[in-house]
Amino acid sequence: MVMSDIISNKLQEAFTPESLQVVDESHLHEGHAGHRPSGETHFRVYIVSQAFKGKSRVDRHRMINAALAAELSGSVHALAIHAQAPGEN
Repeated sequence: MVMSDIISNKLQEAFTPESLQVVDESHLHEGHAGHRPSGETHFRVYIVSQAFKGKSRVDRHRMINAALAAELSGSVHALAIHAQAPGEN
């Protein structure tokens, strides 16, 4: 299974999002720290979930980082997070 699918599955399970998009941006980081020729090192997540309602940006990032702790301590070098509650812009 590719890492973007693993990330998607874990976030789906943890937050039951209304929308979720996981983008592999590894190709944009060639030559930078943490990049591997095989890719799957740098990701951007766009997620909208009720679980984030009333939570600060920092709390939302902590929640996502906790859900993906194994991946972040392993092969994922960087994760950009855009987390919103429904109705937020």
